[in-house]
Amino acid sequence: MIQPISGLGLSAAQAAGVKEAPAVQRPDSGAPAHPQKPMMDEYVPEEKREPSGRYYLGKDENGQPKVYFDDPERDEGAGNPEPKAADAPKEKAGGKKAETCTGNTDKVDREIEKLKKKKEQLERQISSETDETKKKGLEAKLAQVESELRQKDNDAYRRQHMVVSRRS
Repeated sequence: MIQPISGLGLSAAQAAGVKEAPAVQRPDSGAPAHPQKPMMDEYVPEEKREPSGRYYLGKDENGQPKVYFDDPERDEGAGNPEPKAADAPKEKAGGKKAETCTGNTDKVDREIEKLKKKKEQLERQISSETDETKKKGLEAKLAQVESELRQKDNDAYRRQHMVVSRRS
């Protein structure tokens, strides 16, 4: 049988054998009171790093993201502390310029435009057609053209079917 400890005359802490907590001490009033110096951050300038030949993301003068190249072969005494932008073709070790690739989606855009015109033409034919059987056939063709448009009129299709040309 469990007995409540409140009726025993002892406190629960004394019954469990726990000593009393020490009293909170107040700071000496005799010690000279001086305010602590406020903690502040300190600016430590970073040492100039040696160029590592890596590409990294930075911001241009307009705040737009830009890729930079930390060129280890750049002339340190030229007075140009900014790294080169990675947009321009670089010269390779052999003395020739790197290749530049461009993507052209004109062919895909023409194909999509052709499908849109075909869709408009079918819609006009359907609206002017009176024969129900011909109208249903035109609607089936229209559904097929719309399906093809949904498949091709997006960025993923353009990227997959673009023509890439290289220049050196």
